[in-house]
Amino acid sequence: MNGALIARALGPFAAGYFTSYLFRVVNAAISDDLVKELSLSNTDLGLMTSMYLYGFVLFQLPLGLLLDRFGPRLVQTGLLLLAALGAALFALGNNTVELAGARLLIGVGLGGCLMSAFKANAMWLPPERLALGNSAVVTFGGLGFLAGTYPANLAADLIGWRALFFILVGFTLAVTATIYFLVPKRDDDHHPLAFRAQLKGYADIFRDGIFWRVTPMVAAISGTFIAVQTLWATRWMVDVAGLERHAAGQQLMILGLAFAVGSLSTGFIADAAQRRGIALKFIVGAAFALYAAAQLAMIFALPIALPVIWLVYGFTGQAANLGYATLGAHFGRQLAGRAQSAANLMLFLASALFQSSIGWALDHLSLSMPKADAYAIALGTLLCLQVLAFTWYAAGRYALVQRATAGR
Repeated sequence: MNGALIARALGPFAAGYFTSYLFRVVNAAISDDLVKELSLSNTDLGLMTSMYLYGFVLFQLPLGLLLDRFGPRLVQTGLLLLAALGAALFALGNNTVELAGARLLIGVGLGGCLMSAFKANAMWLPPERLALGNSAVVTFGGLGFLAGTYPANLAADLIGWRALFFILVGFTLAVTATIYFLVPKRDDDHHPLAFRAQLKGYADIFRDGIFWRVTPMVAAISGTFIAVQTLWATRWMVDVAGLERHAAGQQLMILGLAFAVGSLSTGFIADAAQRRGIALKFIVGAAFALYAAAQLAMIFALPIALPVIWLVYGFTGQAANLGYATLGAHFGRQLAGRAQSAANLMLFLASALFQSSIGWALDHLSLSMPKADAYAIALGTLLCLQVLAFTWYAAGRYALVQRATAGR
């Protein structure tokens, strides 16, 4: 993991994931503007924001095929151009339908950022360093999250949310050029496998027991984290904690900082643990225990300082992503793109459903109870799903050694 490799082969993809997370969370920063301008309900806001996540869902299986066939450099370049187009359409949108459609297009265009980075890591790094490499990429997502919180709030106040999105168009195009011109070509970037053979790889993945141990855990834990972090954490602070918009944005920055630091720290911890023969699932379990405690503080509105809640929530909520390293090592280089993309499909389907269903639940439950109780029921239900998924994952056995994948 020398500096030149990180700067040229891996760094540009990390910048892509920065972009992905910036777009993922920016709707929370401008949610007040969107609600006022478009008269949105919680259901409308949740559905429109989650269209980004549904865009991820739509493209994950084709993404895996493309990554394993053409490599991350070319695939990510084309997708980022599509994201830039979607961002421009969002900036020009005049109603909920137009904005939702543009956000769906953004989601499709940015739906490959994490998996392209993970695929590049699987190509360039040995299996025992994947947990650290993947966590480093997720750290850039945390930095993108930071940029999309209070700074995006201030920018929207100064220049308006439409002008902000035009700036994001230019930034996306700059990242696109960086990936295309800076990332070195590699002989195994291109795999001219027959389409039928690629589909057989997916069939093998969906029949694999390890896949169905790891993926529900990643989907439930990281799916909740994404759904809450990118929208409902802000709304919870306004509706339950009683903060105004800018104060909520400042608190969200604390969450984002903890997310960035926690992502990298988790990678180093996992890397050191594996060197000592400690399985990744024990690291995930310790992090999930703390993450669940932070969620309980939100659910019961406990008298704990908000920065403490967000520090714990952000530091530990992404640890379930270590499951991708397990999948990458288990399926090997030839199937890594498809295996991780298949897991990502489940993750973002869960995220989108959670994000939109929270809004629906709040609108309906708030008719008969206080908003705090409505949030408690919605978030408590998700925590129960996480506990079940983690228990199923923890009961499995996972080896670091890659299985044979010749011909796939």
